[in-house]
Amino acid sequence: MKFMSRGLEKRAEAPELMDDLTSGGTELREALRKLRLLNLIFAAAKPTLYGVQRLWMESGKPRSLSIVDVGAGSGDVNRRLLQWADKQGIAMSVMLVDLTEEACEEARLFFRNEPRVQVIRGDLFKLEDGCADMVTGTQFLHHFATEELPAVVHSMLRISRLGAVINDIHRHWLPWTAVWVATRFISTNRYIRNDGPLSVAKGFRAKDWEQLRSRLGKRNSEMHAAWRPLFRYTVVISKAAAKTIDGVE
Repeated sequence: MKFMSRGLEKRAEAPELMDDLTSGGTELREALRKLRLLNLIFAAAKPTLYGVQRLWMESGKPRSLSIVDVGAGSGDVNRRLLQWADKQGIAMSVMLVDLTEEACEEARLFFRNEPRVQVIRGDLFKLEDGCADMVTGTQFLHHFATEELPAVVHSMLRISRLGAVINDIHRHWLPWTAVWVATRFISTNRYIRNDGPLSVAKGFRAKDWEQLRSRLGKRNSEMHAAWRPLFRYTVVISKAAAKTIDGVE
């Protein structure tokens, strides 16, 4: 494990198979369905809900809430958000955005009986300014190289009115091992077996979030990063913080 730990000191740079937009089809759709199972096993929805709740409270607990989930895949984590909204009496709408048609097809099927969810094939960088109250990204940020992260967060803040919630993986040998074992137990799909462990290797540690905070600009005290089970970080950046980020209005 010492060798593995040293190998995870820096973020992996290899692209995931899912990042290749020239491939996909039925194999990718199968992988997206298996990813829902992995999300359930590792409680992937809870860190996103934690961040949304925090930003909601910081924003004065509005009674209506619109969310854009970027890089959403089949968007399954949003089912937990909708359940929470029901309990709180919040009128919530969710727009799922992904680059691939396979993900959009899976999302439409998964939420076929949920009128509060809209699915569009689109690109974060081309979405309209202020098109939602909150923007979320679950297991989304790790798909980008370190030098690209400020631009990604900038865009998430640009299209939000209240702020952004990021939920991504803790880069550590323990979740890497857990994901490696789980992917081989549940599937023979090459996307799942390759991209699952690689996602952890492309994930983040506390120092990575501190470096991102410093790169975003001045006085970003409103950027809150917290470790959450299982093996996740939730990062919440309010719109008040966005106004202090260089170049963001």
